[in-house]
Amino acid sequence: MTTPTRTRRRTLVGAAVAVALTAGSTLTLTGTASAMATGSTVTTAPLIRGLYQSAYSERNDALWVTVSNGRPPVTASSLLKVDPDTLAVQATYTPPVTDPATGALEAVYGVAVDDEHNTVWTTNTRGNSVAVYSQRTGEHLATLPNVAHAREIVVDERHDTVWASAFGDGTLVAFDSRTFEEKERVTVEGAGPAGLAVDERTGTVYAADLSNDRIIEVSADSGTPRFIPAGDGPISVSLSRNGRTAYTADQTAGTVSVVDLCSGTVTRSVATGAGALSVATDDRSGDVLVANRTTATLSVVDPREGVVEETVTTGANPNHVEVADGTAYVVDKSGAGAAGEDQVTRIRIGH
Repeated sequence: MTTPTRTRRRTLVGAAVAVALTAGSTLTLTGTASAMATGSTVTTAPLIRGLYQSAYSERNDALWVTVSNGRPPVTASSLLKVDPDTLAVQATYTPPVTDPATGALEAVYGVAVDDEHNTVWTTNTRGNSVAVYSQRTGEHLATLPNVAHAREIVVDERHDTVWASAFGDGTLVAFDSRTFEEKERVTVEGAGPAGLAVDERTGTVYAADLSNDRIIEVSADSGTPRFIPAGDGPISVSLSRNGRTAYTADQTAGTVSVVDLCSGTVTRSVATGAGALSVATDDRSGDVLVANRTTATLSVVDPREGVVEETVTTGANPNHVEVADGTAYVVDKSGAGAAGEDQVTRIRIGH
């Protein structure tokens, strides 16, 4: 008998969201809302230009969003704390200055939360490092170097471990979430690790290897990586609730691949849309959500049947999807706000 992986759950508060929403109803918050024919309700709100990723904190009922603009020296970057109910920005934290002469900041890109220690971790891609912030105060707690082109980050609360993908040199780097010290480094020559997922039951981490159309598996009891086939251009990965199946967003193919981790085989490939960029699993339903950058859509996929159950239109250039207890958050690079802001789209999935 297996122990299911931890599921983040959130309780909606406030009169505006306590009303039951059905097909045909609308909800107006800081942006626009619409109800899909399936019952899913979609709300879009402008935030700020330069959105990258988001991560939901159950402990604080907050959505943490990374923001960065331009090429080095990057002088416009921030970490936003967003109310998931109103989609309003509650706080804005500016990363530390790395070069006083140019005003360059330690720009933030990838993001993950550690609710056990009440921290939020970011990848500082252009600075080849990761950083740790306090969820309570927003204080910058640490910068951890030597993560070449740090792309994504994932937290294993059960094992007090945080993993980062170093796309620049094919490395997965593990840090102690209590002390922030580096505890493991696994390098695969010629690999391009991008998206990450971790099975907290076992401590096994999985990386989408964009350069080699595969998943890199590193188990807690073995320093030797295992390689598992994936689709064409896997850039993001998520796991089923029981940890037996992986799903990859295949950027080149425009598909999501369903991968049996026991047999190491792709069992299904489901077309979602051009530029499939980010994937997340809804532990509540078992559905898989894929953000498709080129087609500006979010696909809701039933991986058991291998079908797309629903396609939701997002803002242009969706960059990342986060899901918590049946609610998905998609941040885009649309510049569609009245002042050119990028947007967050919230989808309360109706099935």
